[in-house]
Amino acid sequence: MLASTLGSAASPQWATLDWTLAETLIALDAPLRGVAQIDAYHAWVDKPRIPDTAVDLGLRTQPNLELLADLAPDAIFISPMFSYLTPRLSRIAPVEALPLYQADSDTWQEMQTLTRKLGERVDRKAQAEALIADTKSLIHRLKSRVSPTAPLLMVQFMDERHVRVFGENGLYHAVLEQLGIDNAWQAPTNAWGFSLVGIEALAAYPDAQLVVVDPLPVGVEASLAESGLWQQLPSVREGRVITLPPVWSFGALPSAQRFARTLVSALEARHDGDIDDN
Repeated sequence: MLASTLGSAASPQWATLDWTLAETLIALDAPLRGVAQIDAYHAWVDKPRIPDTAVDLGLRTQPNLELLADLAPDAIFISPMFSYLTPRLSRIAPVEALPLYQADSDTWQEMQTLTRKLGERVDRKAQAEALIADTKSLIHRLKSRVSPTAPLLMVQFMDERHVRVFGENGLYHAVLEQLGIDNAWQAPTNAWGFSLVGIEALAAYPDAQLVVVDPLPVGVEASLAESGLWQQLPSVREGRVITLPPVWSFGALPSAQRFARTLVSALEARHDGDIDDN
């Protein structure tokens, strides 16, 4: 049904509830009619920015179906986690679920496969191949700039006492592998590539370079300033903390590019700072 819709549409328009698919559609220059939770997307994903012409569809888990119907998209793209919405969404337009972050899979290859599949669906095959090639070229250039560094411990705060620590199966880990940087976190992770732990668990990695990815939940920064537990972590006490701007940890190639750029730039700045201090 989707293929026939694509073939008959002169100027197809797309909608998605999923931020990973949204960032990829934007990178492919595909007409994006509607996206769920645009403000939250900009807080967690940041870039690429959602076009001003796209309509906010409401919550990802409870989209505004009446608004979506008024937009009349040619197709609605979702990730499998939103598949329970398919019966309702399919009354409006063809629905296609595109998976990413599947258990026991190669995340780096998965991101490329997703890009090609989405490119094929929206008649952007050439753009998909260009995105893949540009990503590989970027990683190659950035890898040449990476200086020796301690293994990285990459975290994102959930509240003042708990963090996601990113390891295998995740985007951050996949990028580290491509850059030739070691990940300090070798413990098992979920299908999304992270473990949820208390911040006391970070004390077991005193020699790691701590990397904190924004955004911080409201009130966390002030709480950490008063937290003896946080302040006594070796990396915090010794000033070995790098803070990165928001990068969607569950993203695809656009987020992989952004994470690689921001991480390498931050590592370079720290390395230059260390040299200046000696």
